[in-house]
This record gives sequence, structure tokens and C-alpha cells, in this order.
Amino acid sequence: MLKGFFKVPTPTNEPIYSYAPGSKEKALLKAALAEARSKQIDIPMYIGAEEIKTSHKKPLSPPHDHQHLLGHFSYGDKSHVTKAINAALAAKKDWEELGWEHRAAIFLKAADLIVSKYRYELNAATMLGQSKNAFQAEIDAACELIDFLRFNVSYMADIYQQQPPVSPAGVWNRLEQRPLEGFIFALTPFNFTAIAGNLPTSCAMMGNVVVWKPADTQVYAANVLMKIFKEAGVPDGVINLIYADGPEVGEVVFNHPDFAGIHFTGSTAVFQTIWKTIGTNIHKYKSYPRIVGETGGKDFILVHPSADWKAAATGIVRGAFEYQGQKCSAASRTYLPKSLWPAMKEMMLKDIATFKIGGTEDFSNFINAVIDEKSFDKLAKYLDQAKKDKGVEIICGGGYDKSKGYFIEPTIIVADDPKYTTMCEELFGPVLTIYVYEDAKFSETLKLVDQTSPYALTGAIFAQDRYAIEEASIALKNSAGNFYINDKCTGAVVGQQPFGGARGSGTNDKAGAMVNLLRWVSPRTIKETFDPPTNYRYPFLSEE
Repeated sequence: MLKGFFKVPTPTNEPIYSYAPGSKEKALLKAALAEARSKQIDIPMYIGAEEIKTSHKKPLSPPHDHQHLLGHFSYGDKSHVTKAINAALAAKKDWEELGWEHRAAIFLKAADLIVSKYRYELNAATMLGQSKNAFQAEIDAACELIDFLRFNVSYMADIYQQQPPVSPAGVWNRLEQRPLEGFIFALTPFNFTAIAGNLPTSCAMMGNVVVWKPADTQVYAANVLMKIFKEAGVPDGVINLIYADGPEVGEVVFNHPDFAGIHFTGSTAVFQTIWKTIGTNIHKYKSYPRIVGETGGKDFILVHPSADWKAAATGIVRGAFEYQGQKCSAASRTYLPKSLWPAMKEMMLKDIATFKIGGTEDFSNFINAVIDEKSFDKLAKYLDQAKKDKGVEIICGGGYDKSKGYFIEPTIIVADDPKYTTMCEELFGPVLTIYVYEDAKFSETLKLVDQTSPYALTGAIFAQDRYAIEEASIALKNSAGNFYINDKCTGAVVGQQPFGGARGSGTNDKAGAMVNLLRWVSPRTIKETFDPPTNYRYPFLSEE
């Protein structure tokens, strides 16, 4: 509830550390990595004021070094889900009635704690638990989460400041933004620590209480996030962190009458199942739940014959292979003109040949491991099939090895058929498929780009011809929620490019934007009349 209005600090994007040789930050991050690897930790669930440990333990190991043990985390069951919901609801009244500026202060402090105290611990946890190199961890775990927290506070202040523009004489019209009635379920993915931090905090910031379940493969860094939130002053029960089987959690959450909404990032199939379940159970809820989700992608880069081909080649290589292609926004299908293909092919193959592959602790490694054995096995099957199929050529990569870590070689497939399997299906790994088109068939290729995939998350065009850029922008207006011109299709920055897509890629509620926070409040309009009428008669009723 709005109790007063105060100007909040103007947010700016957190500077990105370079981790260059000899830099202070590189030494501090190396020390944090060594410290984390030197011990095994026992991670609890956080429910209300309790840190709960169970007899059911699951191991935590780096994907690039799966024989090394970082520790264990306690796995829960339905009883823990119920306990978390009860703890959230018990905390709800005090939290939602707290002045918004006090909620803002908590999350601004969390951002400052990451900057000043937890940057290297959080980045190291992300590097070890999710196999991100130093730069990928820095732009994610540190910088993007700091930006989410600071910009969301600014958006929150703007939302509360918005009031009806007109109040006639004798009337005061005002608007109140209420938290949702019930609890929010935050279901977060493995690939971005920032998303794992943003999904529960953006809801909590607006006065809601949250049950948060991260992916099992992100628990190591999620534990650090919870330490930060608690130190920042998030009250017990406002954010409850649980680890349990997804269907078991869903059975409790989606049957509860106080379920008020879900904030989700993950697979399209899981999100669609959740949506169906909510629809089936709609009669059980006190209110219609808010359903917010960012799901899969089959993201494209389209190159026009007029493009700066060197810039396009660099954008493709970075967009496809950074973080092993495990970004919802990663380039996984590319359309290249025949005239530029020979030069671009040569440059890309030379660049990829210089990639070093290995663990994140060696900062010279550009490519690290995919997240787990399930992902590894799925990708290996696609690669094996591509080696057998006609009309398909693997021009680099294609190898894999999981003896020490889940390593997939950066792979480029060239397909004669623009609807070949790997041009259509989301792989979520370091595999790029290229279709070479005739220069004169640019307009026809635009239709291919639009119609090949059910997803619409990110996409990019490289071109110098402004007519071609406009043609693509119009033809592909529904093909990508984040569209890039002469840039790779990854790397959205909070406050600059709010992130999200439509079609099979989600509800496009744009993480890192005011529109997302508006999903977690329910407005109430209030009209106060100072001198209300005391006679029902209107002037038109007069007989004269």
C-alpha cells in the first residue's frame, strides 16, 4: 500500500568487469573459485524462519568436472511445499502493509551487497554450478541481477506515482496498486542466475509473498542468492526457497485456493502443461491467477547480401556459441546469402578453430560444459543423426566427450533443406544450423524465417541496405520479441532492451520492464466525494 512518495535513486547499468590479466577482479574471482572448490557445503531449504535439512540429499558437481563434489542439497517433498505456502501466507499481511519505500530499500541493499560483498562468491558459484566462464557469469550473476533490482525499484516507484489525471471539484480520484491475493510461485531455470533472482524478487517487491523453486542444476548459486536476500532484510516467509520434484510441487501449488500467479522461465512444454493445469483447476482459486512465462526459442540470424560480412560472422559465432548456446536467445538457425557464404564460412571456421574448451576455472577457455548428462545425451543424438542424414554436412565440430565433463564441440551444420530437424527444433546447446539461400530470394527467405519455428523470442538481421532492413523488420514483426539490427541476437540489457517473446516463446511480459511489475499488482480505483448529494432528483425531473 502506498503510504508516501519518495524519489528513488536513478538507476544506471552496473559496469562490467573485464577480468583481464593482472586485474584485481581476476585475482579476487580466482580466490573465490578456489575457496568454493576447497569445501563441500550442505545446502538447506529456506522456509519461513527455518533452514530445513532432510535425509534425502542430492549431490552438486560442476558440469565440466562431474567427479568433483561441491556439496549436497536437501531435497523436499509435498509436506515442504505446503509448509512453504503456509509460511508465505503467514508473512503476507505484514509484508504487503509495509511502506513501499521500505521494500524498495531492502532490494536496493541487495543490489549493493552484490556489488560490494558477494560479487565474486556469486560469480564463482555460477561458474562452478552452471559452467559459465568468467565473462558470462559477470554479465549474468552480478551485473544483470544488480540491474534487475535497481531498475525494478525505479519502475515500482513510477507505478505507485501514477494517478488519475482528473479529479473534478468536490471529488478526489486516486489509484491504489494492491499485491495479488494469495501467494506467487516462482519457477526458475538453470541458465541465468539473474533470472533466478529476478523472478521471485520482482513479485516480492510489489508486496507479494513467494514460493520459489529453482532448477536443481542452479541450486548452488540460488543458495548464495538467498543469503544475499536475507542479509538485505527480506523478512522470513516473504521468499521461501524449496527444492523438490516438479510434478509433486505442482500438485500442491496448483491445487491451492490461494495460488495467485506463476512467474516462470523454462521449457515451452512445461509451461503449456502448467497453463492447462491452471485452467483445469480455475474453479478452485480465489482469483484468476496471473500466468507469466518466458519459454523456448529457435532464434535466427538473417544475413542480407549487403551486410558487413565480417560483423555478421562475428555476431553469428558469438550469438551461437557463448555459454554453449544455452541461452533462450542463442542463435541456432542462420540464413546466409550464397554470395557471402565462402568468405563467412572461412572466417567462422578460423575463429572456431581457436576456441579453447574446458573448465571455467581456466580463464582461457571460451567454451565450457553443457549443464548435465541429460542435455549432453540429447545433443549427442542430434549430432549422430546429422552425421547419417543426406543433404546435411557438419563443417566443424560434431564431437562430444563426457568422461570428465559434459563437453559438446561447437558444431556448425549446413542443411540443404531449410526445414531440416535442427533448423526447427530447439536444441539448447552449441549447435548452429545454416541454410544458404540464393541472393535473389531474400523476400522468400523472410517467409522461411517467419514460418519455420513456432517460437518468437529473438532474431537479428545484418544488412547495410536500409530497404532490406525495413522489409525484414515488417515481415518479421511477429517473429521475435527482441529484434536486433546489425548485432547478435543475444545480450539484452536491463533498462535498454526489456526481454521476452511471444508465440511459443511465452507471454512477452518483458523481464526488466514496468509491464512485468504491473502483472504482480491488482489496481483499485477510489473515488472520494466531499459533498455528496442528499436528494435523488436530477434537474431533468423538473416539470417547468
